[in-house]
Amino acid sequence: MAAKAVPQPAKKTLSKNLMAMKFMKRKAESDYRRQLEEERQRAIEESHWVVEGQENEDGSRIEFEPSYAKCEDLYPCGRMSFRNFNPTVEKLFKEMQAEEDMARSEEREREATVSDEEMARRYESLVGKVAKKFSTKRKRSSAGAINFEAESPASHQPSKKTKRGFMKPRE
Repeated sequence: MAAKAVPQPAKKTLSKNLMAMKFMKRKAESDYRRQLEEERQRAIEESHWVVEGQENEDGSRIEFEPSYAKCEDLYPCGRMSFRNFNPTVEKLFKEMQAEEDMARSEEREREATVSDEEMARRYESLVGKVAKKFSTKRKRSSAGAINFEAESPASHQPSKKTKRGFMKPRE
């Protein structure tokens, strides 16, 4: 026995007068825009390609930066010239490099120099050390309680004793 196919009733549509109303037109336009957006999104997803290789911690292969600020410091001049193609740009770049080198050298020199206060502090500690070095053992033991650093450098110089030798008589 063969089963007879029952014809499906045709889908009923709305009348053209109803479809011509403003709210129906807006609905049809929004449906059409949504469909176009879905097709565009599908096309974008299909056109993306992925390079196999390193992945980030979260598993994504792409690193996103919210700003281009990291790229600003990559090349200081802004313009580039190769093999003397644009001599003015190359001259400008050389001048900028010279200024940067000068600034770096001044910074290194500033770090290496000693301020006046630092020099005075070092000199104060040096005076006592040098005085100790040139004093005799007897003076060191007798002046054990004396603070060499607090005294002036003139007071640390040993007094010269003149050796009295034979004196010739006067005639």
